[in-house]
This record gives sequence, structure tokens and C-alpha cells, in this order.
Amino acid sequence: MRKLVYYVAVSIDGYIAGPGGEFDFYPVADDMAAWFNTEYPETVPAHIRAQSGIDAPNKRFDTLVMGRGTYQPALDIGITSPYAHLRQYVVSTSIPEIADPGVELVSGDPVGLVRRLKEEDGMDIWLCGGGKLAGSLLPEIDEMIVKSYPVVAGSGIPASSGEFRPTLFTPAQRRSFSNGAYVTWYDRV
Repeated sequence: MRKLVYYVAVSIDGYIAGPGGEFDFYPVADDMAAWFNTEYPETVPAHIRAQSGIDAPNKRFDTLVMGRGTYQPALDIGITSPYAHLRQYVVSTSIPEIADPGVELVSGDPVGLVRRLKEEDGMDIWLCGGGKLAGSLLPEIDEMIVKSYPVVAGSGIPASSGEFRPTLFTPAQRRSFSNGAYVTWYDRV
């Protein structure tokens, strides 16, 4: 069965973005970017892949699920299909429609969507964000890949929000980079 994997960047204080959706405050390091471009090329948006010369096949994910807040930055720059190399689902009750045939709008139950996707054949499913969606999908998250950056945001969008629901994960591996950031892979207990 396919896994739902929450692959996300977080600040020391647990934010995935600033209060206005900012995500450009994470310190970038060449070794980290090169490693992720090689190991997880499908997580790089299509327009950046082209600019960076990334032409690698999907290695881990063939499908992604994201909330409106994660989708909005692409819309703001005129991109309606930010991950054209993946099946894309946007979970939102505030977007009336998405005209791009490469992106499916889901205005209903995200848990039902993920359960259906898990039963299909294919690669794993990337939970791209945001925090509210992660909170609602917490019972379905099988693995977390957390990119922890050495920066305090102070305020913003938490990595997960919703009801109080402690859920145990166990660290499986960790890798560090020159900018002081590290990536930890967690499996659901």
C-alpha cells in the first residue's frame, strides 16, 4: 500500500511558513539543495526544475496533496499547475474551481481522498502542506520527512494545527548539512 508522507520544512519553533505564507527565510545551502534535487527531484516545482536543469524522473512520489495556502503562491505568479510532473490535489473549500486539468480540486473530505489514493497502485503520496491539512490528515500520515532549519520564525503557520491528538513517530534516520539544517525521517509507531 502507498504511504502518505509529510515532507516539510520547519523552523526551530515549529513553523512551516510566516504569517503571510512566507517561506523564503530558511537559510539555503548548496550541499542541501543539491542533495534534495538528487534524492527528491519531484518535490521541486516544475518551473524551478526547468530553470535549474533538473530533468530527473520521480523517485519517491507520483502524487501530491496540498491545501490552498500551499497552492496560492503558484497562483500568485500565474502558475496553475506547479507540479505538472505529479498528480496534484488541492484541498480547499474557498476555491470555487480550478480550470487547469492537471490539478484536481477537493472540497470534501481529505481523509477519504487519501484513503482512496493509498489503495491505488503507484508511488507514495506527498503531503506538501499546509499545517491545517496536516492536522486533519494526521491519522493517515505514515511517515514524516522533516527538514529542520536553524532559524526562529517567531510566528506563522504551524507544521500541524487542529485538535489535540498526540501521535507517536520514531526517528528512522537523520542527515545534517553545512547550513546547520538537518533532515530527520520519522516512521509512525
